[in-house]
Amino acid sequence: MRENMKKVLFATTALLATSGFAMAQEMQVSGAAEAGIFGGSDIEDQFHTDVDVTFTGTGETDTGLTFGFDIDLDEEIGDNNAVTGGAESGATRDDSDDGGASIFVSGAFGTITFGDTDGGFDWALQEAIIGSSIRDDHEHAGYNGNAGLDGIYDGQIVRYEYAFADFAVAASVEMDDDPDTDGDGNPVFGLGGKYTGDFAGVAFSAGLGYQTSDVDFDDEDVDDEGFDIYGLSLGAEFGGGFSAIANYSDLDGYNGNDSHTGIALGYTTGALTVAANYGVFDRELDGEDDVSGYGLIANYDLGGGAEVQAGYGNNDFGDDDVDFDTYSLGVAMSF
Repeated sequence: MRENMKKVLFATTALLATSGFAMAQEMQVSGAAEAGIFGGSDIEDQFHTDVDVTFTGTGETDTGLTFGFDIDLDEEIGDNNAVTGGAESGATRDDSDDGGASIFVSGAFGTITFGDTDGGFDWALQEAIIGSSIRDDHEHAGYNGNAGLDGIYDGQIVRYEYAFADFAVAASVEMDDDPDTDGDGNPVFGLGGKYTGDFAGVAFSAGLGYQTSDVDFDDEDVDDEGFDIYGLSLGAEFGGGFSAIANYSDLDGYNGNDSHTGIALGYTTGALTVAANYGVFDRELDGEDDVSGYGLIANYDLGGGAEVQAGYGNNDFGDDDVDFDTYSLGVAMSF
């Protein structure tokens, strides 16, 4: 059976190479792998492995339009370390919404991206985090990935963006594909703007994002009057290897959060990068304790796409019974 499958794969590859598939002009395969150890509060020390493969295809029409797609197999298959009885592996998920896949068309008019991509808010804002760790321990309870309202429905987003000089702007929409279960059909609209430049030897970046929706979840325990969220991020790379990122978001009560503030500081010398970040969700709207945390990383570049990564995260939920720490140490490889 396995030998027959190999024959089918080889035959299919040969057919694609000699057929109209050549219209794609270029196919690229990139990947990453991680191996190490992790643990923490009430977490047994254990080994970690993860592999991520991304396929990218690009092409160009006779009129000069470029087009392409990418698909992240890690999103499709799931983490090698999925928790038994907890997070469901992607291998058993219904991926009919094409999680991990996006398609774009680009020209003089700008770029339109469809699929599993960022809305205008997330696209514009820079996350207050520097460096990496194999288990993302520095992405603690107070960390904000700037998702905004992305994924409030099925996660399928259409984003338009246009760049000019040092500026870029974007607009996005996410539709409700199942009004009977998810909401009342009101879409999520997003807007974003970015700027990058240099001032007195400092590389500076700024982002401003907005998202809104009149979503109604038909749930007595959820504020269903809709949400209007705003965010601003600032980043700077100074001389001598120092860098800093600051981020603030007004979250309008979404997920019980009034606002979020984050800051990250980093330093790079030669192959070594060290960084720290802190973030806090203000939950005053619900009268609950703030949720915060801080993360630490140390990365050493071995060259050739390999890097030693150490990470630590402290998570504070305002209750000593649920506060916890995590750590990881290992090697990350890119191909």
